[in-house]
Amino acid sequence: METSTKKKHQVEIIINLYDYHTKLFLNALEGISDKDAQNRMGTKAAHIAWIAGSVVYQRQVLANALGFKVKQTSEHLFKGGKGEGHKGIQDHVTYPPLKEYMQDWTHISSVLKEGLVNASEDQLNGKDPYEMPGGNYTFFDSLTFSVDRESYCIGQIGLWRRLLGYEAMKWM
Repeated sequence: METSTKKKHQVEIIINLYDYHTKLFLNALEGISDKDAQNRMGTKAAHIAWIAGSVVYQRQVLANALGFKVKQTSEHLFKGGKGEGHKGIQDHVTYPPLKEYMQDWTHISSVLKEGLVNASEDQLNGKDPYEMPGGNYTFFDSLTFSVDRESYCIGQIGLWRRLLGYEAMKWM
């Protein structure tokens, strides 16, 4: 069993990645037109607008699990199924402009950061807000998963940028 000190140290490491992702997400979306953000380039892959909204929703779920009451403007497009599960991309839906996601991201991220810095051991060991299948996961497990998924999603947006003819995202 991990000591409280060890788990808090692990959260501090995750917060460093979280802070980096908070900036990278905005950098990844910078300058992309709303039209291009909806472009799936003839594939079934999730486009930038869905990826961005999904990541914002993910942070909303974590913040709310810590007792905050924040809401992404377009939550209805992402909240689905059991628990706080995610809806997949919906064909024939025009997703909101990137500016909306960026504003929601900035607000929700600041609230969640406060929650993570002040999270108690009971909160970290609390219920998995996503109700992920396949295990008895905790909030801490969900946090770890979420920060890892953010890396993946920011990378996807970076790839879409290049495929759509934009310059590479800025890392700093």
